[in-house]
Amino acid sequence: MSLRSRVRVRAAAVVSTLATAGATLIGCGGAGGPDGELVVWSLENLTDRVRATEQAAARFTEDTGIPVRIVAIDENQFSQTIMSAAAAGRLPDVIGALPLTAVWQMAGNELLDTGAHQAVVDALGVGTFSPRALELTRDGDRQLAVPSDGWTQVLVYRADLFAAAGLAPPDTYDRILRAAETLHGPDLVGMSMATVAGDAATAQAFETLAVANGCQLVDGAGEVTVDAPACRETFELVRQLATRYSAPGAQDIESIRATYFAGRSAMVMWSSFLLDELGGLRDDVLPTCPECAETPEFLARNSGVVTAIQGPSGSAPVRYAEITSWTIPVNGDGAQAQRFVEYMMGERAYPAWFGMAPEGKVPVRTGTRDDPELFSRIWAESPAVVDTKRPLAEIYPPEVLAEMRAGVREFHRWGFDQGQGALVGATLGELPVPEAVNALLSGSTVAEVAEEAAGDVRSIKTSLE
Repeated sequence: MSLRSRVRVRAAAVVSTLATAGATLIGCGGAGGPDGELVVWSLENLTDRVRATEQAAARFTEDTGIPVRIVAIDENQFSQTIMSAAAAGRLPDVIGALPLTAVWQMAGNELLDTGAHQAVVDALGVGTFSPRALELTRDGDRQLAVPSDGWTQVLVYRADLFAAAGLAPPDTYDRILRAAETLHGPDLVGMSMATVAGDAATAQAFETLAVANGCQLVDGAGEVTVDAPACRETFELVRQLATRYSAPGAQDIESIRATYFAGRSAMVMWSSFLLDELGGLRDDVLPTCPECAETPEFLARNSGVVTAIQGPSGSAPVRYAEITSWTIPVNGDGAQAQRFVEYMMGERAYPAWFGMAPEGKVPVRTGTRDDPELFSRIWAESPAVVDTKRPLAEIYPPEVLAEMRAGVREFHRWGFDQGQGALVGATLGELPVPEAVNALLSGSTVAEVAEEAAGDVRSIKTSLE
């Protein structure tokens, strides 16, 4: 049975349930904006990135005469926001920086104009995109999104403290746990990772460790395996790190960064977006360690970066990465929206789009038909365009940048490789694994949380059948 037929009934039920809530989205809805205005949602919601997106949109308007309104959306609010907008009949015309799980959530609820996406990819050239990016944004013969760029999950660690303690880089479960145990103390926590329930960062951190250990959301037959032995090993590692070697209480993406930047953490799990901030390039989130007052780059100079991890049940080191895409929802102005996405992925705007945060926006359209590596070359030379503009190559060694490029081309994600993208997308609304991780903090056992998470995923899967 196709994804389209599996989810039609469920989508109708969701829209009905959210009909009342959808009225709140009228103000930032899309299709039918005033005077032909395109409404573009962007999950790049930091102030400087919103400004850069608005500038690109303004250039599009100058070139085409089509007005554009940019609406910034928080990633953790997207699931509810998009379904509310759908219920109200006020979907935007375009959505930018949409992660894979959200793409598949929209696909599962019949909210995507897949024909428009295919037209954009064909116009730009299928061969100019990373095959892996296209693979993960397709369902059979339907192109669910136009993949744009990606980031790699990184485990950043205090290389100076590791060296002083004679510790190897934390690239295996055993090495991560040994380092956390060795370095944890009154003034330093061993590990900082997100553990808040209902937070995408918690899901990303767990999945990074899970795929490294061969833990999968489902097996090749589509059976849910979150409670399998390999996944229980991942839950056990997270339990020890979060309850023994972390700061007390649930941690979110902001608190773990602050702890590492204060020099009070030996390791932190974050996306590669951390690297410009770690290098002291953002005035609003500067490193605050005692040494950083005199040397803002102290932490960057004394940190190592791991992108591939291997668990005891894993067969090889594995990377986790995220691909973000442009999407065109149904019922909007498909032709104008298509024109906008082509523009944003073309030579006029694409370098500025990924150049606004090159540490976390590695282009998956590597070039043009005439110059297949054009955008890859531009990315490598792009400075981090924040408060202090410097190329990342001046702060980090070449191997770190090479790992970032490789990360968005060679990585594993659970569920997608088993053809269960619709299931992964459907979990976005409930985030059962982050709930399970958070339960470990209050004393639930690994067996309890693994079984509960698996039960929740099975219930979601049943609702799709």
